[in-house]
Amino acid sequence: MLQHGEKVGTVTEDDDESDSTNPGANDHAADDEAHSEPVAETDSGADAESDEPRPKQTGRGGQEATAASKPQSRRVSVSVRALVVGVLFAALLGALGFVTWLYIGAKAKVDQNVRQAANTSHAEQVAIDYAVGAAKIDIKDLNAWKINLVKGTTPELKEKLDKAASSMEQILVPLQWDSTAIPLAAKVRSNTNGIFVVDTFVGVNTKTVQAPEGLQSTATYGITIDSGRGWQISDVGGIGAVLSQK
Repeated sequence: MLQHGEKVGTVTEDDDESDSTNPGANDHAADDEAHSEPVAETDSGADAESDEPRPKQTGRGGQEATAASKPQSRRVSVSVRALVVGVLFAALLGALGFVTWLYIGAKAKVDQNVRQAANTSHAEQVAIDYAVGAAKIDIKDLNAWKINLVKGTTPELKEKLDKAASSMEQILVPLQWDSTAIPLAAKVRSNTNGIFVVDTFVGVNTKTVQAPEGLQSTATYGITIDSGRGWQISDVGGIGAVLSQK
């Protein structure tokens, strides 16, 4: 009995020792129970919060939404910038085209004026050169005068002037006509499709048997020049003006 009691006591002591020597286990169990309660509360709180509306998400999903919205706004800004640049470029091209058009128009007008002035000057020079040659008469060399009289004229006018020179020769020889000439002025009267009519003025000093001291006069010629036919003289008016002085 005693042995049996001792065994019982031993078992009791062991049980007590197991209870006393494992306080950590009891503490861990207590801690587990203590921790289990907040977890339960947290889960219940999460369930409660899941029922309430969430005004703002700061998680990964919200960041992705924000990141997705930024490229869209950037693309809009680039499109607006490209539109503005395109409008400015189009305006610049329009202004450049307008200025170029004005420049071309002004240049064409200037070129036309320069061409017209050059043609006018050329016609006046042709007319005055012819008038001086036609007014110079040397009785000792009438052939030179006849050459100058038809120089630079059209074939039709040349034929007429040859006949006029033969008639005038009958007057020049008896009078012993001797005349010199200097250019005074030439002015284009009209220009119609390249046909110039030029009034020329030549100072003539004429000596004859009746006026051996010489007579000073001004011969006026109306000379028509056709620029389309190589600037040939197609008509001469007043060719007999130098013969009117005796």
